[in-house]
Amino acid sequence: MDSPGFTASLVAGGVAGASVDLILFPLDTIKTRLQSPQGFNKAGGFRGIYAGVPSTAVGSFPNAAMFFLTYEYVKCLLHTDSASHFRPVKHMLAASAGEVIPFSLVQFPLWESLKALWSWQRGHVVDSWQSAVCGAFAGGCAAAVTTPLDVAKTRIMLAKAGSSTAVGNVLSAMHAVWRAQGLAGLFAGVFPRMAAISMGGFIFLGAYDQTRSLLLEVGKKSP
Repeated sequence: MDSPGFTASLVAGGVAGASVDLILFPLDTIKTRLQSPQGFNKAGGFRGIYAGVPSTAVGSFPNAAMFFLTYEYVKCLLHTDSASHFRPVKHMLAASAGEVIPFSLVQFPLWESLKALWSWQRGHVVDSWQSAVCGAFAGGCAAAVTTPLDVAKTRIMLAKAGSSTAVGNVLSAMHAVWRAQGLAGLFAGVFPRMAAISMGGFIFLGAYDQTRSLLLEVGKKSP
């Protein structure tokens, strides 16, 4: 990857990360409270849903910047032909290099595949808003699939110190939720999570593509 590509990925990733956190932080707070074992109202309800937004947005800029820099660099290292069956694996490896979580392993290969399909149908590379639509769909699918893991993570975070759940075993936490609440418990908050992450995917990946394209265009025009 050339120097302008490095800079564009770094800055665009930071802008995308800060943008999505500023806009969607309240929805994530509501989702977390819906998954709380105390119940939504006792966990805080709609009170203080904007608390901590500025610090979160500031922190997300470098994290998202480094994620996309790593993601694009690994994709470049693992360059394959556009028709290769290895492409989804390449995107999974690139996503896992940037952030090793199951969500990214679902979202990014799906996002790239949807963009490639839409580009093939239209005969040219998709626009930024079309990339954003692909990001929204990919994010919603990944959110639905990984909701049980998110529920387990939330229960571990909110567990009382010294309890079996507080140990941090995700499978054990999921099993405890299954025993107590069944499938409904494992997918608690799935629709707010899907809505939030779909919107997040639209903003995050759309803003990234748009910002990166603008920066690369400016880089080409610069002497």
